[in-house]
Amino acid sequence: MTGKGTILIVDDEVGPRESLRMILKPIYDVCTAGDGQEAIRIISEKTIDLVTLDLKMPGLSGIDVLREIKKIQPDVEVIVITGYGTLNNAQEAIRFGAGDFISKPFNVADIIAIVSKSFERRNYNLKIKNLIQQIKGLRTSLNDSKEVLPDWSRATDLNPGVQSG
Repeated sequence: MTGKGTILIVDDEVGPRESLRMILKPIYDVCTAGDGQEAIRIISEKTIDLVTLDLKMPGLSGIDVLREIKKIQPDVEVIVITGYGTLNNAQEAIRFGAGDFISKPFNVADIIAIVSKSFERRNYNLKIKNLIQQIKGLRTSLNDSKEVLPDWSRATDLNPGVQSG
């Protein structure tokens, strides 16, 4: 593993799937899935940072897979890469949580840049989520302190020898 993140490439077509794997493997830890069911199984079993997802696949559609992915790992970034790049498809994918939408055939430099940008977005979102949790914890501590303060104040009034720190 490279330590830079794990990508799941989901495409029923071997050519695009293997092309993406060869492009991204030197930079990231990459696993692949040939259909939606396999993708859902993988995402259920291991932590994935980013998914590249084809829309048109036999069985589950890319949108169905996107919905399931977001239920299982809500923080995963998803880039839809499809040969069916219509405005309606893009809007639907974004509505269900895709961070980007790319039409096939794709440019290698663009793919690398978009994947890098998606990892940055994921890292920022995780930092924000962590900060929100810290704020909630501080708020809880503050509320707990407010409940203790009247008791402390009363104790210092009753015993003038007790000094507040």
